[in-house]
Amino acid sequence: MGDSVRLGWDRLTGVQQWLCEQVLGNRAHHRARDRPTPADKWTAHLGAARQFFARDGHPTVPRKHVETVLSENGGELQFRLGSWVKNQRSRAASLSPERVEQLSKLGMRWS
Repeated sequence: MGDSVRLGWDRLTGVQQWLCEQVLGNRAHHRARDRPTPADKWTAHLGAARQFFARDGHPTVPRKHVETVLSENGGELQFRLGSWVKNQRSRAASLSPERVEQLSKLGMRWS
């Protein structure tokens, strides 16, 4: 199945979705729905940052730090938090005001 179907499922018309399911089977719909969106990924990283900041009491995350978070089903998720924080700082000018505010509330240093 192509990435265009997986990534653009919600933009397809009902007829197009039906046609994909007929040709590709139900896996087309389920795979598209199971893939996390960029917003989901950002929110998950923010949760990992909250956990780090709460535990360590400061926003200075070592660049190579990997934060382990327990998922809702009891599994462990690992986030390359040091790289993510560094990237957010470097992209500060292009982040939405809401995201800047969320990170600032955690004590993020922007310089």
